[in-house]
Amino acid sequence: MRKCLAIVLAAGEGKRMRSSRPKVLHQVAGRSMLAHVLDAVAQAGADELAVVVGPGREDVAAEALKASAHAKVFVQAERLGTAHAVLAAREAFAKGFDDVLVLFADTPLVRPETFRDLRAKLAEGAGVAVLGFEPENPFGYGRLLTDATGALTAIREHKDASAEELKVRSCNAGLMALDGGKTLDWLSRVGNDNAQKEFYLPDVVEIARADGASCALVIAPAGEVLGVNDRVQLAQAEAELQNRLRRAAMENGATLVAPETVFFSYDTKLGADVLVEPHVVFGPGVTVADHVVIHAFSHLEGATLAEQATIGPYARLRPGANLAREAKVGNFVEIKKAEIGEGAKVNHLTYIGDATIGPRANIGAGVITCNYDGFLKYRTEIGADAFVGSNCSLVAPVRIGDGALVGSGSVVTRDVAGDALAVARGQQVEKPGWAAAFRAKMRALKSSKASD
Repeated sequence: MRKCLAIVLAAGEGKRMRSSRPKVLHQVAGRSMLAHVLDAVAQAGADELAVVVGPGREDVAAEALKASAHAKVFVQAERLGTAHAVLAAREAFAKGFDDVLVLFADTPLVRPETFRDLRAKLAEGAGVAVLGFEPENPFGYGRLLTDATGALTAIREHKDASAEELKVRSCNAGLMALDGGKTLDWLSRVGNDNAQKEFYLPDVVEIARADGASCALVIAPAGEVLGVNDRVQLAQAEAELQNRLRRAAMENGATLVAPETVFFSYDTKLGADVLVEPHVVFGPGVTVADHVVIHAFSHLEGATLAEQATIGPYARLRPGANLAREAKVGNFVEIKKAEIGEGAKVNHLTYIGDATIGPRANIGAGVITCNYDGFLKYRTEIGADAFVGSNCSLVAPVRIGDGALVGSGSVVTRDVAGDALAVARGQQVEKPGWAAAFRAKMRALKSSKASD
């Protein structure tokens, strides 16, 4: 059992994002890049998490603690390079660790398995393990220099590399694992004799080798180590993660009719034999049980769907929407903070908010639960086997009893007893011949105005 400290560098300003929001708080699949990194490294077995932020970045610190309540936050007062940033978390080393992982909060797609591979190299005896990749275009990346045996000898930043070194295709992804007993010593010996006058973390490789330590490489796919510096790369990271989530959904038994049109959140859970039609979007907090059908152009967030439920097309499930077994939510229906009972139907053009719909109840087209008075929210309760006709307004707080029937076009302001019929609308009045007389009158008026 090797103890591991993970240091996540999150102090970059991210000027190329052109945003008032810190770069690492921009989201990929519904979660900040920082939270993605913290979650992945926790899954890789990190015992302690240290997050290095810039001065005045309480928002980044808050996100770190939200993602991991046990994280420790450190401030890099001056931005003098990556090695300098790691040393900002010097206090975190006090407990003593076998492994130290150094990660970047703007590289959100690295898998826990890859972090474990880096740690495995240390367990095998390496003093440093570096994560590398081979991009199509290596311009701008530090090069991984090796000797005749293939062992890593140095990492050369692009601006400091010779013409011969720039021909190397293997590039530095920035992430590395270090021998915890030697990390502080190696970092303290990093200099800034380079084009940027910064203290580069990659220089640790040459320092470690000078001490006789071996340096190992772990090569990852280019898409996994994608760093995000601007909005274009943010979109690329989103696309990469969406493809990963779609593949996982299908491998786990869901059918995506047009996978490229379905968008998942990082925490979407789909059961077996779920059918998802084109152009469906899952926001955070959605759990879907087996044999559910989600028709096209539906949007779900914070919702739970039990077995054999059906929604859409063009359905919107907002946070707190919970559908029981075989419940049906149809086209242009919005559900918010509501329980839809087993076998209940809400089929057309309806808003159900802050409500409970009993088993087998039928809610007609155009029904609205009037749940908000401008200040407070109120609940509507509709019992089992109730039938609410089309174009009804149910003014909460109100209860429709089991088996009750509400006539179409009613505005219901009082409770309805079980098995009762409630009709709350103006009485229809018919005046014979009125329409014909009205038309004749209006034609004459129009004709007189035209002749003036």
